[in-house]
Amino acid sequence: MKTAVVTGGASGIGLAIARRLRADGIDVATLDLKTPDGGLAFSADVTNRSQVDAALAAIRQRLGPVTILVNAAGLDGFKRFSNITFEDWQRVIDVNLNGVFHTIQAVLPDMVAAGWGRIVNISSSSTHSGTPYMTHYVAAKSAVNGLTKALALEYGPSGITVNVVPPGFIDTPMLRNAAAQGHLGDIEQNIARTPVRRIGKPEDIAAACAFLVSEEAGYITGQILGVNGGRNT
Repeated sequence: MKTAVVTGGASGIGLAIARRLRADGIDVATLDLKTPDGGLAFSADVTNRSQVDAALAAIRQRLGPVTILVNAAGLDGFKRFSNITFEDWQRVIDVNLNGVFHTIQAVLPDMVAAGWGRIVNISSSSTHSGTPYMTHYVAAKSAVNGLTKALALEYGPSGITVNVVPPGFIDTPMLRNAAAQGHLGDIEQNIARTPVRRIGKPEDIAAACAFLVSEEAGYITGQILGVNGGRNT
């Protein structure tokens, strides 16, 4: 049985991914600052390398080598660019980009040793269209797209695929909170601008990730698989 680690697995997209992979027969451990909902869970800050390494050591002891990683931990932020402090910038970059760096580096030795691995990074549809008042977030998620493509080329010969899923308008606590603060406009208007005429579900992202970590997806790497209801085509 394969072992997967899902960051940000306590809620929203990360939780849906963890549940889907478990349902598919994969041993799953989650990393999150919050207390996750069931399963094998570890409290860890992905921006803290020592916490990530300690959590991965404990996971290996319980479940064995980690050959699947889904990076779903994220932090948004809404400010006019001129009002973003360097501390704001650093925090958003730290969670959304540096956290991906830490977790991938921590699991790569297991994947290289196994000659098999699957990495899926969650970015954002804002990297395609741009989103005002989220410059630091868009910059971080765009960097994740680039990191994914470079890693795919570097580690393909080792049997490791690396892909990225940028979600569109997905019904998560993060989105609902942003909408309540007036940052995303009217939800119904956003749905009306989506070709499939509905808001996305976390399970839609989980389904894409479940495919990308499967054996059948072994010839797919370095790709950006948008799950957005056709909104960014």
